[in-house]
Amino acid sequence: MHANLSTRLLHAFLALADCRHFGHAAERCHVSQSAFSAMIQKLETATGARLFERDTRNVSLTPEGEVFVEVARQLVADMEAALADMNDYVARRKGRVAIAALPSLAAGWLPPVLAAYRQRHPGVAVELFDAISDQCLDLLRQGKADIALTAPGPNLMEFKTQPLCADPFYLVCRKDHALAGKRRIKVAQLAGCEMIHLARSTSVRQHLDAVLRPGTVIHTGLEVEHLATLAALIESGLGVSVVPELTLFQFRLPNLVSIPVDAPELVRPLLIVTPKERSLSIAAQGLLDLVQAKARAEGGAPARRSRRPPAS
Repeated sequence: MHANLSTRLLHAFLALADCRHFGHAAERCHVSQSAFSAMIQKLETATGARLFERDTRNVSLTPEGEVFVEVARQLVADMEAALADMNDYVARRKGRVAIAALPSLAAGWLPPVLAAYRQRHPGVAVELFDAISDQCLDLLRQGKADIALTAPGPNLMEFKTQPLCADPFYLVCRKDHALAGKRRIKVAQLAGCEMIHLARSTSVRQHLDAVLRPGTVIHTGLEVEHLATLAALIESGLGVSVVPELTLFQFRLPNLVSIPVDAPELVRPLLIVTPKERSLSIAAQGLLDLVQAKARAEGGAPARRSRRPPAS
């Protein structure tokens, strides 16, 4: 037989076990004595056992009632603990949220958001994955990440997307390069430049290849995964590169300058991506709210940086 035991019935049982008086127990439960008696009868029917001996003067537990007292106390304690735990999740006093972001965002734009979130909700564990665009989407697809901050691509139809910011491109070169004195440059002025590229798997390279016509620049043959490596190669005079504004913190070296490329097509849109078929947890929604708030505050574009890094 399926037993339908509510916490209300369990509390009534424990009240009678403590008071050994129907009237006093009914008062404790804030119900009439007749309603209370009906609750005890319903509990006994559900358990399939007589739990109390009654006469005109005394109420006492049966042997089965003595056994059920410990069961009832444990059930009530477990339920109260479960509800308290759930309240902690709802209030963001505990929980987990995971976010995947492009390395350029994970290293510069995102950390202040994570710091603000941790200050507000110190009990929530935050996990960060810095990964290229396709890997960000894979983490979201597998449920390992709740939110992804990434570039547009062909595999976004299964997700919900919204704009994060627009990321314009800059030429990075040595101070002694022929273009180093320009305030802004056109794409056509890149002709003949010896170009060091990021790997073809990166969203930066894919966006750049879609804009630069074949033969516009000279490919040095150097393709790297990491921005720090790219900066070192440029500083050593092995070529130049075109990178998004959000990556410029990696190129703040004494011998390098960064110059905005004046080309509407050389602006990388970045997106906030979330699951379409899966609701966000309360903890994840809180982080998403902070990400959206920062995106709105910055007006859809990254904060402008100085074209020339300070001398060190």
